Amino acid sequence: MSESARWLIPGLWLIWGLYWWLASYGVKRAVRRESVLSRAAHFVPLAVAAVLLGLDAVPGWLGRRWIAPSWTLFATGAALVLVGLLFSVWARIVLGGNWSGTVALKQHHEIVRTGPYRWIRHPIYTGLIVAFLGSAVARGEWRGVLAVVIVLAALWRKWRLEERWLAESFGAAYTDYRRGTWALIPLVLWHHPTRHSSET
Repeated sequence: MSESARWLIPGLWLIWGLYWWLASYGVKRAVRRESVLSRAAHFVPLAVAAVLLGLDAVPGWLGRRWIAPSWTLFATGAALVLVGLLFSVWARIVLGGNWSGTVALKQHHEIVRTGPYRWIRHPIYTGLIVAFLGSAVARGEWRGVLAVVIVLAALWRKWRLEERWLAESFGAAYTDYRRGTWALIPLVLWHHPTRHSSET
């Protein structure tokens, strides 16, 4: 693999992180926010997953490959990272001032139903899962599989807490929104037909 290709995926994450930081300014004021310990319960696992994928090498079985390396594998992984990050940016733009890095309710909070929120209640998380999956595929090592499992567990906890708060705040309006949308991935993950969001 060439040096430029080696830095492609970290570069995509870096650009995304810079945008995320810049976009954090100008959001609505929070009127309710989760505790520091609650935030750590999903932030720390995500950081661990990022470190697992970012290290040049890891010892033991985590560093063993589950699939042979190839340019096709790397390209597929890089494409997934790009698509996932762009999808999360789209969702972040649509969410606007309702966004928060923590589980929070904002002043004049709204249930956003446009853009990807027409179908998915937590599209930022969907994008992040796809991007982490792409990073794991590009690595082709067992540490990537573990990282994706950690990400799924962390985001599962976070979106469950968000949905509980939003249901308490919006009542029947949020129940109606949940009835017609999927939590993360249409036709695959967590549809609540009888039963947006502030995200990462």
